[in-house]
Amino acid sequence: MIWDNQSIEFLHKYLNNASPTGREVAGQKIWLDYIKPYIDEYELDNYGTVYGVINPGKEQRIVIEAHADEISWFVNYISKEGFIYVVRNGGSDQDIAPGKRVNIHTANGEVRGVFGWPAIHTRKDKSAAKVEVNKLFIDVGAKDKDEVLAMGIHVGCIITYPDQLELLNDTYYVGRALDNRMGGFCIAQVARMMKENKIELPYSLYIVNAVQEEIGLRGAQMIAERIKPHAAIITDVTHDTSTPMIDNKVHGEVKCGLGPALTYGPAVQYTLLDLIIKTAKDNDISIQREAASRSTGTDTDAFAYSNDGVPSALISLPLRYMHTTVETAHKSDIENVIHLIYHSLQNIEAQHNFKYF
Repeated sequence: MIWDNQSIEFLHKYLNNASPTGREVAGQKIWLDYIKPYIDEYELDNYGTVYGVINPGKEQRIVIEAHADEISWFVNYISKEGFIYVVRNGGSDQDIAPGKRVNIHTANGEVRGVFGWPAIHTRKDKSAAKVEVNKLFIDVGAKDKDEVLAMGIHVGCIITYPDQLELLNDTYYVGRALDNRMGGFCIAQVARMMKENKIELPYSLYIVNAVQEEIGLRGAQMIAERIKPHAAIITDVTHDTSTPMIDNKVHGEVKCGLGPALTYGPAVQYTLLDLIIKTAKDNDISIQREAASRSTGTDTDAFAYSNDGVPSALISLPLRYMHTTVETAHKSDIENVIHLIYHSLQNIEAQHNFKYF
């Protein structure tokens, strides 16, 4: 079911659309349309977070969550010569920008452009050639600022990369925004499996696709206050640290293809984590482990410290080359994230007590 035609069509449509932080509406519509047959009701908050509910009205509310937004750029300044300068929208990596094609989103539609960069022959001064955000510029083929403005481009327009999802060696999905729309795909598949397998839950399940994670977990903060869940299982991505130039002593040891990574850290509630670990063992799902010294840097933190404290855990998809346009994830890890969430939910009993003692 995970890789049937319906799922693959949804995955490509969802991953290939542009849903930058603060303007996630296109992706949220695609995601909601897919899960509607598998949920009983849905809600949309004021900033665009969407959630579906299975078995509504129960006293206990359990959340599974991913975030929908992708990193991008804002138009910040247009020179009189017609070159466009940018600032980040989220954690965009300036080092990969030179030479990349872009889409500039305007009220009249997308305008194509490129991040220009001086040719290697002209870059004699090494310090001048260092990639910095304030040096990045976009060329849309305009002769001057007036022509840029006539295209509908203005300060505040959002800029995204157009790179499309592909399957590498029938093993790895490669593209932009796997962080974390692949998580949105996973929780949507969980909702579908619950419906098609006629799983009856003793609680209300909230399937949440949150906005604005990339600029500080903002969507999760808002929706956690609205739902007031009794527990939350978050899925996001984590670094595959097996590729070159990554120090395992600093970043831990996680590798694509070896299963989801479970995080230990202050925001992770150990009773819920133990339930997930036991679920993995009982269902022969391989897992990996990593530690977060303070925060996890994911929506787990927002849920954990909301309301009176929400028992929360993090299931991460190992990912290579995060915040680039070639983010890379192993098909088997995607499958196992889905199965681990699916089976863990069935091990949560009615009025489950997640307290330590």
